Parts: sequence; structure tokens; C-alpha cells
Amino acid sequence: MDNNTNIIEYLSDSPNGNFFLLAGPCVIEGEEMALDIASKCVEVTSRLGIPYVFKGSYRKANRSRIDSFTGIGDIEALEILKKVRETFGIPVVTDIHAADEAETAAKYVDILQIPAFLCRQTDLLVAAAKTGKMVNIKKGQFLSPEAMRHAVQKVRDAGNEAVAITERGTTFGYQDLIVDYRGIPEMKKNGCPVVLDVTHSLQQPNQSAGVTGGRPDLIETVARCGIAAGVDGLFMETHQNPAVAKSDGANMLKLELLPTLLERLTILRQAINKIGD
Repeated sequence: MDNNTNIIEYLSDSPNGNFFLLAGPCVIEGEEMALDIASKCVEVTSRLGIPYVFKGSYRKANRSRIDSFTGIGDIEALEILKKVRETFGIPVVTDIHAADEAETAAKYVDILQIPAFLCRQTDLLVAAAKTGKMVNIKKGQFLSPEAMRHAVQKVRDAGNEAVAITERGTTFGYQDLIVDYRGIPEMKKNGCPVVLDVTHSLQQPNQSAGVTGGRPDLIETVARCGIAAGVDGLFMETHQNPAVAKSDGANMLKLELLPTLLERLTILRQAINKIGD
């Protein structure tokens, strides 16, 4: 993808009016695993007419414990993202955590993602916007859907119209999240794509052991509800073997389950499209 116009057109350019998909591992663990995940995702999304973006964090900054895995090295991981991009001819997305990371990451990826806990950080949003890359802002677990208009406006005021919002659940007690699907049409009022982060919405954070839990058994349920509510895209983290994943394994989708899930969601999307607004 050469520029934001191409990215926006790409995300909305499905011959059957399908949703787009951001999917991949939580964090880049190595080149072989990244290329394997991308290959299998490209295969199924191409078959189903789903515009696909490979997702992988080059570093995980928000970890429960100091001894948790954070990455294989920033540049090494970014180079792997670049190789995925060039090998399959698809856009890639990664998280940034500080303003001074934006320019570096933008050299390797097509979309810069703002983590939920950082969605109100003005300097981070402005720095991401000024790279000229599309900016995907995850809604904070502590924010109302209506409040996200201010984050979107910061990106636009910095001169970048290529922005999206991602719902990823709202804090529900100390150790759970819940998705309020009323927020989907509310956030669509901002005139930008709205994405549902299915797998992070099923996290169970703040566990006493310092390792986040999750409910991957509900991935299809949450995704179906998102499609019914009218999301433009879905976000899912997937791994060949979530049990040994170095981050977020408790809520990730096992890669072998992805084709059947996307087939079912595509059927649902087609039905929703027939109903209309």
C-alpha cells in the first residue's frame, strides 16, 4: 500500500460487501511464525473476499509483570513486519506506545495503532497522525463511545483524515470486560471505520497471578454480535498454538479455527447486507 487513500479504498473494497479483517499474533515471536500465520490468513481471506491487514506488535509495553515477554527486539520485529508486507502484498498494522516511536514504525507499516490505555495521549495521537499513516485508535476500557470523538478529532486536527476506532470492551468489575454494542453506531457517527477487537474484548485482566485470563470460547459469539451491530471490520489475534504464545494466549483464536469462523461470519454479513440499514 502506497498511501492512505489506497488503504482506505482497500479496506472498503470487497466485492461482496464483506467486513475487513485485522489479524495476526499478539506480538512478533519470530519470522517463521509470522509468515505462516500471514500465509494462512491470506489464503482464507482471499477466498472469502475479505480485505486483510496483518497485525503484529513489534513490542509489548503494557505487561502485567516485569518478567513478561516484551519482544525479540524492535527493529528485528519491524523488519519481519516489512517482510510480511512485501511477501504477500498486504498492509500491516502495529502498536506504538510513545510519540518518538511513530516515525520509526511508520517506515515499516501501513497503519499505526494506538493502544486503549493510551487513547487520550495527545502527543502520541498527533505524532502518529503526522506520519501520514492511517491511525487506528483503540477505545479505552474506561471511556464512553461518545468520548472517542475527541481522540478522532485530535488526529484530524493534526492534518490526517485516515483514522479508525476500535472497540475492545469496557471494564466490568475488576477482572472482566463487556462489549456494549450500542457504542458501534454511536462511534460510526464520527464518519470513520469502526472495528471490533473480538479477542481483547474477551480478556479477563488483573488476575492475581499477574497473567491475563480470557474466554476464547466466546470469540464467535462476540464476533457475530459485532457483525449484526454493523461494524466495518474485525480485529482478532490468532496463533498456531495459543497455549504457548508469549503474549495474550489466554484469549487468542487458534489459527486452525479461523477459516470456519470467517466462513460463518461472511454468511452472516451477507444476510445483514440484505436487510440494509
